[in-house]
Amino acid sequence: MSINITTPALLFPAISLLLLAYTNRFLAIATLIRGLHKKHKEYPDHGVISGQIRNLKTRLSLIKNMQIFGISSFFLCVLSMFMLFSENEKWGNYIFGASILFLLVSLGISLREIQISTKALNLELSDMQ
Repeated sequence: MSINITTPALLFPAISLLLLAYTNRFLAIATLIRGLHKKHKEYPDHGVISGQIRNLKTRLSLIKNMQIFGISSFFLCVLSMFMLFSENEKWGNYIFGASILFLLVSLGISLREIQISTKALNLELSDMQ
């Protein structure tokens, strides 16, 4: 398969928006963690708070990995463009394929984080039933 320099450039807006969404998720979780930290100091034996803290630690780790793979995908996309620009088509194709693979991994981790996020909301609702 032969690609040109504009093919990897098509991923730029998608990856940029994805990284923005990941950053927003990170900021939302940081706010939740700060709020739960305050609650945990007031009620250290409350089971729901402990469950939420464990959940948020997992989600924080997943978001970090989502960002790592998303940024790596972006980096490889730029590197692919450089390879194609320098007329090294074979390596440009391979690196672009790796970029897409890293983006897929990032999206897969994002899917898992959404599942855990839903579990966290159900945990929060559990003490209201």
